[in-house]
Amino acid sequence: MKFELILTSVTDSLPLLWWFGPIGALAALGTAYYLYKAMMREAEGTDNMIEIAQAVREGAMAYLRAQYRYVGLVFAGLFVVFLVLSLLGAQNSFVMIAFITAGLSSGIAGFIGMRTATNASARTANAARKSLNDGLLVAFRGGAVMGLGVVGMSLLDMSFWFLVLYFGFGQGMGAVSVQNITTIMLSAAVGASTMALFGRVGGGIYTKAADVGADLVGKVEAGIPEDDPRNPATIADNVGDNVGDVAGMGADLYESYSASILAAAALGVAGAVAAGLGIGEQLKYIAAPVMLAGLGAIISIVAIFTVNARENATMKELIFAFERSIWIGAGVIALASYFLLGLLDLANHQNWQVWLTLVIGLVVGILIGRITEYYTSGEYKPTQNIAEQSNTGPGTVIISGLAVGMSSTALPVVVIVIGSALSFYISGGFSNALNGLFGVAMASVGMLSTLGITLATDAYGPIADNAGGNAEMSGLGPDVRKRTDQLDALGNTTAATGKGFAIGSAALTGLALLASYVEQMRVSLIGRGVTTLGGFDVQTMQMRDFMIAFDINPLNPLFLLGTFIGGMIAFYFCALTMSAVGRAANEMVVEVRRQFREIPGIMEGKAKPDYATCVEISTRSALREMVVPSMLAIVVPVLVGIVMGVAGVLGLLAGGLATALSLALMMSNAGGAWDNAKKYIEEGHHGGKGSPAHKAAVVGDTVGDPFKDTSGPSLNILIKLMSMVSVVFAGLTVAFANGQGLLIMILSR
Repeated sequence: MKFELILTSVTDSLPLLWWFGPIGALAALGTAYYLYKAMMREAEGTDNMIEIAQAVREGAMAYLRAQYRYVGLVFAGLFVVFLVLSLLGAQNSFVMIAFITAGLSSGIAGFIGMRTATNASARTANAARKSLNDGLLVAFRGGAVMGLGVVGMSLLDMSFWFLVLYFGFGQGMGAVSVQNITTIMLSAAVGASTMALFGRVGGGIYTKAADVGADLVGKVEAGIPEDDPRNPATIADNVGDNVGDVAGMGADLYESYSASILAAAALGVAGAVAAGLGIGEQLKYIAAPVMLAGLGAIISIVAIFTVNARENATMKELIFAFERSIWIGAGVIALASYFLLGLLDLANHQNWQVWLTLVIGLVVGILIGRITEYYTSGEYKPTQNIAEQSNTGPGTVIISGLAVGMSSTALPVVVIVIGSALSFYISGGFSNALNGLFGVAMASVGMLSTLGITLATDAYGPIADNAGGNAEMSGLGPDVRKRTDQLDALGNTTAATGKGFAIGSAALTGLALLASYVEQMRVSLIGRGVTTLGGFDVQTMQMRDFMIAFDINPLNPLFLLGTFIGGMIAFYFCALTMSAVGRAANEMVVEVRRQFREIPGIMEGKAKPDYATCVEISTRSALREMVVPSMLAIVVPVLVGIVMGVAGVLGLLAGGLATALSLALMMSNAGGAWDNAKKYIEEGHHGGKGSPAHKAAVVGDTVGDPFKDTSGPSLNILIKLMSMVSVVFAGLTVAFANGQGLLIMILSR
């Protein structure tokens, strides 16, 4: 007797292994709560440290509440749109509710992470008074709350909706098929995508407006250190680190994590339906990615507790402490998943095929992290060469940084291409494109299966950065500041690595979402009563048949023009976000200069700057400037779908994916290299702090700030949000000449 006959529940063959998902979610959330309570038991330090931390905490939470109010209005508008579409029969009515819970879950995860990070910073600085390892553990476990919170909330939301749809409206009821469940859940993930883009763009504008203002006026003009309490923008700068790199990054990876799991489930079920497999076999394709994600959550919990460091650890040793935990988690997941996939026994694939794609995803994620580390860490030649160029002024710093960023795109793209190709063909892409694309989606699931530990290392960065600021502003001793500087430098590297990881996962998820869009078109066509298309049976036509029916090829003007629009959108989106940072930073610079000029005694330390006004400037600017770039990603795919049909949309998504991938890698890595080149000089190289080389490097870092923390990271959400919006509005696209588009309707008359 096969194992899967034993490992099934009595409820219509729902595999018991599916329950790894909700179990992993609860374990992750329970551990996050335990780590949060343990962190809160740590002392926050002196009265001065507590006061500084409280100011940062209040500013961060005030911004987050204001951002959620803005996003709430957008969600209300989308709810009305989805309601209208459902009444017209162009959208399933469950989507208008489920997309709200996805956005709400993402928002809750961001709130948890932000609250933890702002409580952890002063405690990290205080722990660093004892030892480097004490400070490391407080900061890292504070970051782990974010990582586990994202994983737990995402898995919980997905599990809840599956149970509601399957047992409440599917099994025995006949209202919702298994295939429709996957398309509904994938469409609902647009809520997480929308929350992610607003969080990333708004947070990025906030943090860089403050950072640029603090650096240009404080470091370059006034010649005072970073995080000096005399700088009016320093509290806003510390708030911004949490807003952008905790809440923003958390929402970003929440969306990647959800989309990869749901895309894999949708493609797997679509392949099972096309092969004529029954409901029991279809359910296994839902169970596979959910099971692996739950397994990854549980293993990430164990890996988190392996991180530690000795007192006089070098930067390489500190980086290794983090990498070791990721390697342990990846290794255990690879080993355990082999046996679990064997027990699940997917009918449309050999078990080893799916397992290999999972391993490929794990390897791709680790390789992208290592490549990013090489190009952005001060331990290696690319960043050191930028620091060397600083001796001749800011111009050469900017030129060399751009060169490093551009060259850093080659290896990650090659790794992603090789990983995607291997996953596609290993999982049967030669004979069946759907099976191959399921393999690509599973590679994405594999890459993100360690998200609990990977995001912990990333969220650690802003906590360590704020701890350094708290130590500087509180006047702690040089030994403490040396430790917090080490922790901060490590955080810069992990943050750059995390951005590379997020971009890589977006590329794999984006490929899977392209196929998911085509499958959603099938569902929408059937929903409209269309049985044949281009001479093919809609119910049974293969992926290549869709390409023929919609004339998807480079010689089709609609497809080609769509690719041009997709490539342009990536650059125009960056222009909007960079300009937003520029305007907000200019307002901040003017305010900081005003305070230095009009408040007597600031430079002597006799008068306290007006921190609140700078916080207000960043908040107001971020909320005002985030709307247009974010709405661009929602509006353009809808318009292209209506006017240019399926061919135009697939061109848009393909062009956007190809362009945004390289552009995002270039901007994130160039920004990270500029930042660490500055820190490399501050360690005593090329004249050290205050030297002409240091001032030139600060200018390079100022240019790099919006590169690495605003525009670059936001691009990977742009990739996925445009795909998700296209999936959600597939029913509307189908309404115009069965997906041929309004332009064809007009020209054919």
